[in-house]
Amino acid sequence: MANKRDYYEVLGVDKSASPDDIKKAYRKMAIKFHPDKNPDDPTAEDKFKEAAEAYDVLSDEQKKARYDQYGHAGMGGAAGGYGAGGPSMDDIFSQFGDIFGDESPFGSFFGRGGGGGGGQRQRVRRGSDLRIKLKLDLQEIANGVEKKIKVKRHVACQTCGGNGSKNGTAVQTCQTCQGSGQTRKVVNTMLGQMVSTATCTTCNGEGKIVTDRCDVCHGEGRVLQEDVIPIKIPAGVAEGIQLSVGGRGNVPPRGGVAGDLLIVVEEEEDEDLKRDGTNVVFDLYVNFVDAALGTSVEVPTIDGRARITLEPGTQSGKILRLKGKGIKELNGYGRGDQLIHVNVWTPKSVSSEERTILEKLRSSPNFQPKPNKSDKGFFEKMKDFFHG
Repeated sequence: MANKRDYYEVLGVDKSASPDDIKKAYRKMAIKFHPDKNPDDPTAEDKFKEAAEAYDVLSDEQKKARYDQYGHAGMGGAAGGYGAGGPSMDDIFSQFGDIFGDESPFGSFFGRGGGGGGGQRQRVRRGSDLRIKLKLDLQEIANGVEKKIKVKRHVACQTCGGNGSKNGTAVQTCQTCQGSGQTRKVVNTMLGQMVSTATCTTCNGEGKIVTDRCDVCHGEGRVLQEDVIPIKIPAGVAEGIQLSVGGRGNVPPRGGVAGDLLIVVEEEEDEDLKRDGTNVVFDLYVNFVDAALGTSVEVPTIDGRARITLEPGTQSGKILRLKGKGIKELNGYGRGDQLIHVNVWTPKSVSSEERTILEKLRSSPNFQPKPNKSDKGFFEKMKDFFHG
């Protein structure tokens, strides 16, 4: 992840670029580094894929917002929703072919027909995504965690190899579209010939027809099964953030690439600690005597319990800071703090004996409020709280 270039840098646009600017920039980069145009440049395909990955994120409003906030870490390890190796050429053909239109000099490469070497290329179909919710406690969020998740998803039928035919062989090329999955219609107009393409209605765009269905998947080419999928949750995720595991969604019927597994994070409320960004906050209640004389107490932290010392004369509202005991930053190397808010507990009822003692202390000189400049007021404490 650390080696990935910034997506805005890849496309040569800034963060304020409009969707049209992003689209134009991607089109320019894709044509520039198209493998067919650069047969002697072994790096062209990598740059071509890099541009497609950047466009996949920046052209999607939700992905773009997540990337702007969390960087590559927010893409769940498989940036843009692709697998660990990035987008395949088939991914790009499937998702972005239409961006080039009929005017592209590489029309056949993107499955739109036209001149140039290879004739029509059948569009690769993509399966549906799966979305699940994953509850994480504060410790898992703070430090990151590896989980194994059980999901039911459609996978390719092993009996027929995913094509839906009996023994994987009872299939033939569609004669209507000659296996392309599309039909072309040429219309003569006063402006010349106009060519339009449409999905083949005979094979529904698949390019092949099953003549005898598989007994296991009944022609679907896929079966429903339960998978255990290991995932790594980075430290610092937040409520509602969506992580993506590429290729772990459903496969489409009779061949194609699988969709993604989308994981929506839910934070479980901690019994003692509250989250505030990368900081955690704990309300410590102490009695009047401990605040006056000082004491040593244990407090809960993300990593267990820690002992802290209260100095004699501790005032209610004082905020103590445990450095580095908070949550790791999602897209960085820092870590927040634990802030301990001291509350001096005032008894709501007292016994007659306690009242007698307190009455004797009421007029004692040391019990008269005498704040000095070192005793900060509410606003100063809030400044310290947020700006440390």
